[in-house]
Amino acid sequence: MELRDVCIRLPGRSLIEGLSITVPPGEVLTVMGASGSGKSSLLAFIGGFLNAPFSATGEVVLAGRHLAGMPAHERRVGILFQDDLLFPHLSVAGNLMFGLPASVTGRAARLQTVEQALIDTDLAGFATRDPATLSGGQRARVALLRTLLSQPQALLLDEPFGKLDAALRDDFRRFVFGFARHAGVPTVLVTHDAADAAAAGGPVVSLD
Repeated sequence: MELRDVCIRLPGRSLIEGLSITVPPGEVLTVMGASGSGKSSLLAFIGGFLNAPFSATGEVVLAGRHLAGMPAHERRVGILFQDDLLFPHLSVAGNLMFGLPASVTGRAARLQTVEQALIDTDLAGFATRDPATLSGGQRARVALLRTLLSQPQALLLDEPFGKLDAALRDDFRRFVFGFARHAGVPTVLVTHDAADAAAAGGPVVSLD
């Protein structure tokens, strides 16, 4: 993924000026900065959901595709927030099937894909569980799986570890960054935690 001369502004105020960087497959770019520095706005620009009063210029190129003007749902960019945003009225399997692409057809095939993903992430047997019965770490893992099952070509992480306790945070970081490296997915992490940046192991951009 390439960011080319990205500028993000509010009326009368510049947040990001001329950011250009390449994130190779499997690498995690960490973006750090104080609240209001433009970290989440950068993710919104990449993902295609930056709204007024923000304005932006520059290019995002992903797998050879120029994303400018492309609607968010066509960009193949997955995003994970600090809040897991699981659907409370759906089971774990229902939440995960929501993330599956249309190319996985038929209920049996879709359920098999979900069940294999749960096995692969030590959540075997959780398909019928109500999200309300899950621990914080389990909910975070299900939210990530839902994102990954959509087969994103890039992954955006907006403070996804912030609400986990220290032990869970370490485990979840290893899981997320391990996936990015193994699958070759360029990843952008927004955080204010230096430990997150150290665990990511990639370049760091500071917006302070």
